[in-house]
Amino acid sequence: MAQLSKDKDRGKIIIKTSIIGIVANVFLAAFKAVIGLMSNSIAIVLDAVNNLSDAISSVITIIGTKLARKQPDKKHPLGHGRVEYLTATIIAVIVFYAGVTSFVESVKKIIDPEKPDYSIVTLVIIAVGVVVKILLGRYVKGVGEKVNSDSLIASGSDATFDAVISASTLVAAVIFIYSGISLEAWLGAIISVIIMKAGFGMLQDTVSQILGERVDSSLSKAIKMTIASFPEVRGAYDLVLHSYGPDTYMGSAHIEVLDTMSARELDRLMRDITYKVYDEHKVIMEGISIYAINTSDDKIQDMLIRCREIVMSNDHVLQMHGFYVDDVRKVINFDVIIEFAADDRRKIFEEIVKRIQTEFPEYKIELTMDADISD
Repeated sequence: MAQLSKDKDRGKIIIKTSIIGIVANVFLAAFKAVIGLMSNSIAIVLDAVNNLSDAISSVITIIGTKLARKQPDKKHPLGHGRVEYLTATIIAVIVFYAGVTSFVESVKKIIDPEKPDYSIVTLVIIAVGVVVKILLGRYVKGVGEKVNSDSLIASGSDATFDAVISASTLVAAVIFIYSGISLEAWLGAIISVIIMKAGFGMLQDTVSQILGERVDSSLSKAIKMTIASFPEVRGAYDLVLHSYGPDTYMGSAHIEVLDTMSARELDRLMRDITYKVYDEHKVIMEGISIYAINTSDDKIQDMLIRCREIVMSNDHVLQMHGFYVDDVRKVINFDVIIEFAADDRRKIFEEIVKRIQTEFPEYKIELTMDADISD
């Protein structure tokens, strides 16, 4: 219930912030459109269009937030939180498209220029627009970072770029008034390129999140520390977290425990770990797997030391864990993590298997090549 209440509060904050953005941008767009048409300024008209696109972005953010807050159903049992990633993608496309259309219009004015007609009122309105957009951009982006909303962060960044556009328009107007040189079309083209670059960067970020990014190091390390805080746990490994929207994770992990633990003790331990991880990190552990540690034979410790020497002698190996020897079946098991920077991870792994097999010819070697999924 606490998590549900937190989600509702987060949604309300995002919607409230988006509504503020809509109201501010609609007023700015209306004023700038009138001034731009009266002064025959393509830069101011394009600035008005940018404000209107910001308002549309805020509407999309509200729609996306409401959809993301829908309760889980049979078709989407883990909720609809990932809709927010799609919302951020749409906003990024809008920003990029605004840059493209601005660039086209600016080039047209470079080819067929028209002299603008600025007034003091025009300059004052542009200056006020700059201040409003700076404040609005900082506010929206700050709230977005606070509630972890990519859509708000994208909208806030877009508002900041709009402030740069308005400021540049103001500079061009002052230059024209005092020198008679009209630079706004050229300035519009340069700014349009900057907007397109920003939109493309936002799109890259959101697509990367949709594909699935590495979990933040501080979160993964904190969860592993929580798991390892239980005295029965000798090590926590292979933590995998699946994101189903901002701040919504389901995960799995391996733990090392002594091979003398009973099924009842293991069941109690795994339940306790699941409760504690959710209580401290709001992450649902959907699966906890076991690595048993040999306790019956001291010679196995010597085997572990030798295997670790062989494995860790390779510069690209980050870790080995889950070491277990079945002396009845004559099998050696453990996992090896090889960094992604290695040119040929499979070749390194095969060489390790070969060296271990040479060292212990009487055993069957069953190694697993793990990926460097989390810190």
